[in-house]
Amino acid sequence: MSAILRRFRWVIAGLHRATPKKLHSTDVRPFPLLSDLQKELHLRDTSSVKQKLKQPKRPMLEAVHEIAIYIHRFHNLDLFQQGWYQIKITMRWEDDEYSLLGTPSRVVQYEAPDLGCDDVNGIWKINDEDHSFSSQPFRIRYARQDVFLSMMVAFNFSLSKYEGLSTSAVILKFELMYAPVLENSSNLQASLDSSPAAIHEFRLPPKSLLGLHSYCPVHFDAFHSVLLDTSVHTSLLKGGLLPASPQVQSASLVHEDAGENHDLSKQQVMLIKAFSTARDVLKEELLNLGKAINEAVEIENLTSSSDQEDVGVLQQLSSDTNDLFEKSDSNSQNDGTVSKDELFSLFHSLGNQTNDLWSMFLKFHRANKSKILEYLRDQWAIDRRAEWSIWMVYSKVEMPHQYISSAVDDSTYHANRGRAPVLRKITEDPAQTAAMRAELHRRSIAQMKINNRSIQDMHIFGDPARIPIIIIERAVNAPLRSTSGNSYFSRMDPKNKLSPLSEVGSRGPEKLSVAGTRQSGRVLKIVVFVHGFQGHHLDLRLVRNQWLLIDPKVEFLMSEANEEKTSGDFREMGQRLAQEVVAFVKKKMDKVSRSGGLRSIKLSFVGHSIGNIILRTALAESIMEPYLRFLYTYVSVSGPHLGYLYSSNSLFNSGLWLLKKLKGTQCIHQLTFTDDPDIQNTFLYKLCKQKTLENFRNIVLLSSPQDGYVPYHSARIEMCQASSGDNSKKGKAFLEMLNDCLDQIRAPSSEPRVFMRCDVNFDSSLQGRNLNTIIGRAAHIEFLESDIFARFIMWSFPELFQ
Repeated sequence: MSAILRRFRWVIAGLHRATPKKLHSTDVRPFPLLSDLQKELHLRDTSSVKQKLKQPKRPMLEAVHEIAIYIHRFHNLDLFQQGWYQIKITMRWEDDEYSLLGTPSRVVQYEAPDLGCDDVNGIWKINDEDHSFSSQPFRIRYARQDVFLSMMVAFNFSLSKYEGLSTSAVILKFELMYAPVLENSSNLQASLDSSPAAIHEFRLPPKSLLGLHSYCPVHFDAFHSVLLDTSVHTSLLKGGLLPASPQVQSASLVHEDAGENHDLSKQQVMLIKAFSTARDVLKEELLNLGKAINEAVEIENLTSSSDQEDVGVLQQLSSDTNDLFEKSDSNSQNDGTVSKDELFSLFHSLGNQTNDLWSMFLKFHRANKSKILEYLRDQWAIDRRAEWSIWMVYSKVEMPHQYISSAVDDSTYHANRGRAPVLRKITEDPAQTAAMRAELHRRSIAQMKINNRSIQDMHIFGDPARIPIIIIERAVNAPLRSTSGNSYFSRMDPKNKLSPLSEVGSRGPEKLSVAGTRQSGRVLKIVVFVHGFQGHHLDLRLVRNQWLLIDPKVEFLMSEANEEKTSGDFREMGQRLAQEVVAFVKKKMDKVSRSGGLRSIKLSFVGHSIGNIILRTALAESIMEPYLRFLYTYVSVSGPHLGYLYSSNSLFNSGLWLLKKLKGTQCIHQLTFTDDPDIQNTFLYKLCKQKTLENFRNIVLLSSPQDGYVPYHSARIEMCQASSGDNSKKGKAFLEMLNDCLDQIRAPSSEPRVFMRCDVNFDSSLQGRNLNTIIGRAAHIEFLESDIFARFIMWSFPELFQ
């Protein structure tokens, strides 16, 4: 009971247990973190120690790293269970996992939580045993629910152990605690403390500890998809001036051990230099934040008075510090050296300036928290492409105007098509070439040393060699030509400007391509997700979640029209989907029109596997015709657009044969072109004649050379090795289908069209050798069970998803 009363008094009064200052006060200075041994030595009579020393005591310079975590909002993206949730935060040195933990030093509730009494339970707490901070428990009732926690917790890391700067990174650990709704609320905390439902860790590199201001979104994992809006701010602060322990004194001050003396001196000087860096970074970042949010920051009076003196002393500190204390250990300055009095004075000056700037930042953040969060979030989004470029390979490739077989008469195609054909004889398997290219890139990553000062998401940076490699080919139209080439795609001349296909990110202002639309009102953005064979309507939820993170205002339809009905005719499935989409769009249009006016619509589609054939069939339905002009982005995730004419997976082909023979699965007949004796009368051949791709402004085709369920060329809508030398009727029909699809992608449009092929190469080393990997099912399902590839692609090209 006494512990509870002590905690309650601390919360009400806002007092640190070891200091009378309020926790939210802007002038709070970091409390020196003293070990029991240091406290004892500080109070001990040192007369006996002095007698053993040949020189006076040298004081240690005490500093702390302070890391402030602002917890702004908890957003429920896709939690499976209702109940009570809690955020737990701990920090530790990366090199000392169990021995040294960051200590919570202050907590600020800068806004009252916007929650009813039935949606919160208890208060935040600090656990003295594991040095953790836990938010107050809050209740989650529905999807996309927001809980504004609005608090800051600061952790301190003392540098007393290192006698200077630490070279270790810091691991920031977020734990999502869960407890079901219980009738007896007294057992709630015990249930929450049992074990975390999910964990998300981040790494703060040593460079970042001297100064960092960054947005840090916490998502936990695929089964607990949330967005915890946090921002992380770090600085090096002055703690106190402590006497060194006898062990340190005897090692560093006695003349007989000069080597140790120099090592300690170097560490002290490096610490002082670090304070100079921390001050400069904090000053620069504070000015940048003020400029970005258009709020003045007055710091001249804080630093100008002592800047000149500090600069003079700092200039005397050379990179080689071995000679700084060569001479007498007296306090007088000798030629070419800096006295210890000047060093300690510089330490105090820089430390005081840094502490004052840090206090000013905390006050400035509290007054402008929303603007700062928005700015840091925008900067984080801008940096994604560069941050994740390690795992992405970019190239521009030419898209030939026509493909023809090696033995087809050129004049025939020229007469029929009105333009010169392009002869393509493929000598290598494109799937094997892509897999080899990705594997070489993965090996280079394994040898790479990642060294930056940005926060590192351990889901990605924890084991960089296991992350999917993505090869992105942005296609542009090739110049008209009739000569043959040895490779499938030739590299584009950087000076080629003949392509009507757009450069991603180079568009001008948005222009409405719909005549007669309103100039004011809302743009209704809708995304339709279509599952594959025997799939579930939530199969693509991870891609949907990323889309919602990029554009929270988007409306989405997880199609259920064909759930448990994917074995029939594609025409029937397409009709059901079209009816479902039209009903959903009309419903959303009516709602927007009533609430303030509808300016335009952006209608996007995402399909997985045969869901791509279903949605293309739906787009060919007459009831969809009024909505075709609103089509925006199409993402095909491993879709068999050209069927299974040239499938090289014999095991999978045997399974398709069994489905056709034993179950008579109609869609399998259509995919394998056995639904009609004449290939030109088959469903898929006719579908390629339909204008199902022409109206999209952005087309992104995702494929994987490891996916044995969908032929590599079929997912990419490109030529394959087997078809390039096939002069049969089947080969000619395949080329017609390929050219019909590419003609739609190249068709003129009122807006520049983006066309990208994205090869996703998963790390299969952990999956082992089993049936799933042998038949290629593992990669086909990995598209649904992993979201890292989607994060990389979508955040690198956010303009396609907004």
